[in-house]
Amino acid sequence: MSMMVAPPGLSNVVVADTKVGDVNGDEGFYQYRQYSAIELATSRSFEEVWHLFVYGRLPDPGELAAFCAVTRALRTIPPELTSLLRTVALAGGERQLLAGLRTILSATALTRHSLPMWDSSPEQRVADALAVAAVTPTILAALHRIRSGEDPVSPRDDLSTAENWLYCLSGNEPEPRAARAIEQYLIATIDHGFNASTFTGRVIASTGADVVSAVCGAIGAFSGPLHGGAPDRALDALDEIAEVGDATTWANEQLAQRSRIMGFGHAVYRTADPRSDMLRDIAIDLGGPLAEFAVQVEKDVVAVLAEAYPDRSLYANVEFYAGVVMDRCGVPRTMFTPTFAVSRVVGWCANILEQAEDRKIIRPSARYVGPPVE
Repeated sequence: MSMMVAPPGLSNVVVADTKVGDVNGDEGFYQYRQYSAIELATSRSFEEVWHLFVYGRLPDPGELAAFCAVTRALRTIPPELTSLLRTVALAGGERQLLAGLRTILSATALTRHSLPMWDSSPEQRVADALAVAAVTPTILAALHRIRSGEDPVSPRDDLSTAENWLYCLSGNEPEPRAARAIEQYLIATIDHGFNASTFTGRVIASTGADVVSAVCGAIGAFSGPLHGGAPDRALDALDEIAEVGDATTWANEQLAQRSRIMGFGHAVYRTADPRSDMLRDIAIDLGGPLAEFAVQVEKDVVAVLAEAYPDRSLYANVEFYAGVVMDRCGVPRTMFTPTFAVSRVVGWCANILEQAEDRKIIRPSARYVGPPVE
């Protein structure tokens, strides 16, 4: 049997058809269904875009009100998990909250008696997907507060997703500008093509497993520093540059050491990352010395990269300004990547639901390169 040998990382290999979204790296554009993702982030609410991902259309006012009522009622962590929540929160390190999220989500699936998608109706799959996306922010905020020596804050059903996220983190009513900035970030990061976590979730979904199992697999892939685990590291880099005092010197030192410069470059974009451009504008609008510093650092580092790699176009990616915006909005640095997960879980669920309709398992081949049989 002849087999096609795929390139490393499956780069540019089409593995499925999707109606969820697309990324055009050459033009610096990405879409959610038939809409520009950046236009949605600048003009719509998170709940409207969430509805789009689940049902394939933007809601009218009545549909939006009903959708918000349903999803807000799903935010509460099952009370029988209170003890487990505290145990998990205290067991991990500051930057291991995604591991804790996987554990608690698995337990919530048990409390909901979630069935494998192979055995459940489309309506039940949607219900499970809404539940996991709605409760994820509550779990993450609770894990953070317990680790910080504080009691979890109960979610409120009168707040939007972004407002409730900030409220559950701090226990304080969020400032409107900060809530809107976080909401725009959340919208802009819901989905981004067949990235590693999305593909992982779809592979698991193709086996007929339950929704939460597929989401937990996606979270595992997402937690890696080459994927979702980069916003806090990008801000760490800004701290290092501030100590050195010169972004150009720092960037050249990183290249000389063959260290990856977090917050720059992207696997798909050959132009500026449109998410980074939007977040830069938000950071500048929010103001503050960190935003001003980041803008200058971006210019200096991009210039160094252009000189070092004249045949490649390397720009700031979404993680670079994401950290600046979240820091300005009061999100603790250890919660940068979890904030990313708050939005991306919606995109994972949309892809998982779409994959569940296929009913064919994803089963590629590997090329054996070990010693021959003796």
